[in-house]
Amino acid sequence: MDPYVEPVGEDDVAQTLDALRWRIDELDPELPPRIAYAGSRHLVLAAATRERLADLDYDFPGLARYMTERDLITLQLVWRESADTFQVRDPFPVGGIVEDPATGAAAAAFGAYLRELGKAGPGAVLTLHQGVDMGRPGLLRVELRDGDTRVRVSGAGVPVPAGD
Repeated sequence: MDPYVEPVGEDDVAQTLDALRWRIDELDPELPPRIAYAGSRHLVLAAATRERLADLDYDFPGLARYMTERDLITLQLVWRESADTFQVRDPFPVGGIVEDPATGAAAAAFGAYLRELGKAGPGAVLTLHQGVDMGRPGLLRVELRDGDTRVRVSGAGVPVPAGD
């Protein structure tokens, strides 16, 4: 199935923000909340500041319930550093962990999201820094090609030893 993006209701955004302990005015209005799909569903929320993104302290069981009910794999929390570079965090309570340090499926969904919004066109190459705030820095490259609906993702993360 091709990547796609769909709207998300105000009530769903409010519930998610409540679980994250974020406020609506802490979101970037240029990058509106959406559900993005590229193999799995991710709710994309863009923080207005790097500080907001860095401070991740959420209601783990509440967010896990919310995400399970809506078939979401992660939240794709982003902060736009520049037109093609983003800092990213991916809460993953449905997987039993607070955060995923490198999430290729979410990166692909995010590429589809930016393309749908007209924020990244054909030929765009995006850089996503993920895992930085958790001490496991990873670098993901997202490529959008002209005439191709697919999203290509490559990159590397830091191995997490068993038991961490």
